[in-house]
Amino acid sequence: MNLLQLQNGTKQFGTKLLFDRAQFAINEGDHVGVIGPNGAGKTTLFKILVGQESLDSGEITKSQKLKVGYLEQESREPLDRSAEEFLTEISLTPIWELKQLGLELGLSERHFRVPFHELSGGYRMRMKLLSLIGRQPNLMLLDEPTNFLDLESVIALEKFLQGYEGAFLLISHDREFLRRTTDHTLEVEQGEITKFPGNIDDYFEQKAQLRTVLEAQAANQETKRKHLQSFIDRFGAKATKARQAQSRAKQLEKMEKIEIKDLPVRARIKIPPPVHTGKESMLLTNATLGYLNQDEGAQKTGLEKSILTGVNLRLERGDHLGVVGFNGAGKSTLLKSLAGRIPLLQGERKLGYQVSLSYYAQHVSEELNPEDTVFESLEKAAHKDILRQDILNIAGSLLFNGDAIEKKIRVLSGGEKSRVALGQILLKRSPLILMDEPTNHLDFDTVEAMTEALKSYEGTVVVVSHDRGFIGRIATKILEIRDGRAEIYPGTYDDYVWSLEKGALKARYAAIQNIQEKASPSATEPKSERTENSNRPKDFTKKYQAEARESQRQITKIEAKIANLTKEQEQTTDALNASLAGSANGDPGRRDEIQTLTATLDRLTKEITQLEDELLAQIEKLEQAESFLTTLPQE
Repeated sequence: MNLLQLQNGTKQFGTKLLFDRAQFAINEGDHVGVIGPNGAGKTTLFKILVGQESLDSGEITKSQKLKVGYLEQESREPLDRSAEEFLTEISLTPIWELKQLGLELGLSERHFRVPFHELSGGYRMRMKLLSLIGRQPNLMLLDEPTNFLDLESVIALEKFLQGYEGAFLLISHDREFLRRTTDHTLEVEQGEITKFPGNIDDYFEQKAQLRTVLEAQAANQETKRKHLQSFIDRFGAKATKARQAQSRAKQLEKMEKIEIKDLPVRARIKIPPPVHTGKESMLLTNATLGYLNQDEGAQKTGLEKSILTGVNLRLERGDHLGVVGFNGAGKSTLLKSLAGRIPLLQGERKLGYQVSLSYYAQHVSEELNPEDTVFESLEKAAHKDILRQDILNIAGSLLFNGDAIEKKIRVLSGGEKSRVALGQILLKRSPLILMDEPTNHLDFDTVEAMTEALKSYEGTVVVVSHDRGFIGRIATKILEIRDGRAEIYPGTYDDYVWSLEKGALKARYAAIQNIQEKASPSATEPKSERTENSNRPKDFTKKYQAEARESQRQITKIEAKIANLTKEQEQTTDALNASLAGSANGDPGRRDEIQTLTATLDRLTKEITQLEDELLAQIEKLEQAESFLTTLPQE
C-alpha cells in the first residue's frame, strides 16, 4: 500500500529548478536510499514531505495511516533538559526499550541523565535517533544519520534499520551503509526523481543497462529517421511516389523522439603530486597524548589529562593509514597531535626530511574567510609552484566551474564549503595529509572521486572516517585506538569490521540476556535451587547435540537452495545479455523483456543474499553449539 505519492512536483529556488514535474511513490516497508549531488534537492525534498517547504506546483497524496518522523541534519533540542526527561515526555516507546537501543548505539546511563548541552554532536545525534524511533513512525526520513557516529554505532544503526518493519528514506554518501540497509534507490538529479528497485549496487547496474538500451534504441531510430527522410527527399516530387512519400512523412512526424540526457557533471579529482621527501614521514616515540587541564588550579599544579600513552608510530612515504576506534577513544586527539595542533605531554614527535603536512579537521570549513571567493580561498592555500590553471583544474574537479569560482564563501552551502576546504588541502602538495572525517557533508559522487584520488596518492595519508567504503579502499594499514593505546591492527580493514560486528553482536545479546534475567521470576529463586537446577551437564550435552544436528541439517538444505538459485541466476543473466544484444540490433520489443529479466535477476540476487545470511547464521549456531560441547565436562 502507498504511504505517500508525489505527482508532477515542481520546485524552484531563484533561477535553479530543483524538481520538474517529478513523481514517485513510497510503499509500506520500503527501505529507500536517496542519492544525488549536493544542491540537487534531497534535503529540500524531505522538508517538502514533512511540510516545512511547499511545492510550486504538483500534489502529494498521503495515506491516512501515514506517520512521518524526520531526522534533520540540524535541529534544536531542549538544551537545559536531560535526554531521559525529553524522551519520556515525547515517546510512545517505553524508556527502557530506548535505553537498550541507546546502549547498542554507544550511549551510557550518564548520557541520559545529563542536559543536552553537555553532550557532544555525536551523542546528540544518537539521542535524536532515539527520539525519532520513540515516536513510532511508519515512515522515517533520515538525513545523513551516520554523520558523527563511530563505526560501532553505525553498525548498530545498520542492524536496527535492517530489521525495521516500517519504511524509511535515507540520505547518505556511505556506499557500504546504503548497500546493507536499503532495497530501493531514489535518484534526485537534473530535476527528476527516479525510483530504482534494489540497493546502490543494483542502481548502478540498472542505470548502465538502461542507458545502453536507450542509446541503442536512439541509434536505431536515427537510422530509420534518416532512411525515411531520404525516401521523402528522393521521391516526394514524383507523382508516382507522392502517396508513399506522404505516408512516410506522416510516419516521420509521429515518430517519438528518444531523449538521452547528458550525463551530469561528476567530481573528478586529480591531486597534484607531493613534493619529494625522504623515506620517513613522521615518527612518534614513547608519546603521551592529551591536554593540559584548563582550570586555574590544574594550571598551577601542572596537572595533565592523558588520552593515549606509550604511542610509538612510524609513518613512511606512501603509507595510507586508517585510524579506527570508538568515539571518545582518542582518534581526533591523535590527529591533532600528529598535526602539531596540541603538544605532546611526553615523548618525541619528529617530521621527516622536507616533510610538510596538511590537516583537514572536522570543522575546517568554519575557518574559511567568508569574504574570500572560492578562487581566492584556493589560491591562498596553494603551494608556491601551483599555477593558476592548476587551481582552476582542482576547482573544476570539485564542481566549481565558470562563475561559481567567483562566489563568496559566505553564500556557499555546507557541502560546498567542505569542498573548498578539501581543495585547499589538495593544492598544498603536502607529502603528509591528515584527514579527520573528511566525508561529512560531501555528496556521494565527491566522496567516490576523493576515494579514487587518495587511493592512488603517492604521499602519506592518515585518515579517520566512519565511512567503511571510503576507508576500506584507501587504507593499507589500520591503527586501532582502544583503552588508551594506539597499536597497528594485525589484519585488513575488512578483518577489523568483521571482528567489530561480532563483538557488537555479542555485547547486544549479553545486554538483552542481562535484562531478561533481571525480569525473569527465576531471578528471585533461592540461590541453592537455581544452582541445583543449572548444574546438569547431561541435559546440556543433549541440548547442544540436538542444536548442532539441526543446524547441520539447515546448512545442507540452504546450500542446496543457493545452488539452485545460482543456476537460475546464471541462466537469467545469459537471457538478459541476449536481450540487450537484440535490443541493440534494432528489436524495439525487447524492452519489456529486458525489464522483466532485470526484475527477475534482482529478485534472485536478493533471495540468494538472504539465504547466504541465513547460512552464516546457521554456521554460527553450529560453531556455538560445538564450542559449548567442548567446554562441558565429559561423563
